[in-house]
Amino acid sequence: MNKPENTDAYIASFPAEVQTKLQQLRQLVKTLAPDAAEVISYGLPAFKQKSGMLVWYAAHTNHIGLYPRASAIEAFAGRLKAYKFAKGSIQFPFDQPLPVELISDIVKFRVAEIAQKKKK
Repeated sequence: MNKPENTDAYIASFPAEVQTKLQQLRQLVKTLAPDAAEVISYGLPAFKQKSGMLVWYAAHTNHIGLYPRASAIEAFAGRLKAYKFAKGSIQFPFDQPLPVELISDIVKFRVAEIAQKKKK
């Protein structure tokens, strides 16, 4: 896939069932971080606060990837055991509902983390 022009173009490039999950994740982040701007970063849809990147997300062959930075992965490692995850990424399989509560908590953590860094 070539670098998408915007988030809408990125999402539209996937099958309907994948688009639904991407839109669900997108709306969740928009609700929790209404001041964050939608951007394309590293070819992926992402949300950016004034003072830093909030999260990236993407569709892959069998999962939705969420990229909330290593600090969030460390903070939520205990709650991520049901998913594949690495230093900066989490995989949410297509055949399971998105864990809305977990994603919400991760996004809230990142919003607070960025706000704290801004104060320093």
